[in-house]
Amino acid sequence: MTRQEVRAAIVALAEKLKQVPTVPELMKHAGIDRPEIRKHFGNYKQALEECNLEVPERGRKLEIDKLFLDWAEVVRALKKIPTLYEYERRSKYSARPLTRCAGSWNMVAERMKLYAEEHGLDGEFRDVLELIELQPGGGRGGATASSTEVSAERSKDSRPTYGALIAAWGHVYGPTNESGVISLFGAMAERLGFLILKIQTEFPDCEAIRVAGKDRNRPVKIEYEYESRNFLRHMHDPAKCDIIVCWEHNWPECPLEVIELKKEIAKLGKCKSLPRMETDEE
Repeated sequence: MTRQEVRAAIVALAEKLKQVPTVPELMKHAGIDRPEIRKHFGNYKQALEECNLEVPERGRKLEIDKLFLDWAEVVRALKKIPTLYEYERRSKYSARPLTRCAGSWNMVAERMKLYAEEHGLDGEFRDVLELIELQPGGGRGGATASSTEVSAERSKDSRPTYGALIAAWGHVYGPTNESGVISLFGAMAERLGFLILKIQTEFPDCEAIRVAGKDRNRPVKIEYEYESRNFLRHMHDPAKCDIIVCWEHNWPECPLEVIELKKEIAKLGKCKSLPRMETDEE
């Protein structure tokens, strides 16, 4: 189709529907897909502006469960993991929400796999997960992760489990879960150049001020994780966070800055001596 034909089709459909059509409606009723729009206009917003149609306000943010179901439907139709181009041709949505959620399109399949396992969908979508595992690196970060946090929580042994001996910043042992990371970072924050403003239950976990130089301070949003890859497992949006603070950094492709407390303790000197305990005899 020519540029003029695409523009005429958009206007005609808008008149028929009595509203500005969405891209899925344009694909369904006029046979015009996203690649055709990009070819002539760059994006759909530009196409609407050239048609003198009002660009609708952004709708509600797509929930991850809807994105997962839609992505899984495309995987089943293709019987393989879709490329970005294939997904946009078949999906009801653009690739942008998934790409934003995963950090990059190459990470989408792994993120969908983690979501399915986290929400008990690995049985219903076993065929989809098997297709993910067939691609290079597809099985990493799955349910077989053997982190101290997971093994400690699932252990049948009722005895307490402690982390590595660090004897620093008021902590005898290193953390074995996210709560331990929060506690340790709170003790180390000032030394690492942070002043904590607020800790909250919703994402991201922390708002803080970061010292950026003399008379220069910058607000930052921090998410705490025991392992950095848990950020991916929890389906957090990288666009709404600045830094991941964790005990172990095991996500090489992470799009955010990561502060690994284990490494920071080694740099700052983890061999601090324990405070001397007074006794009644003294």
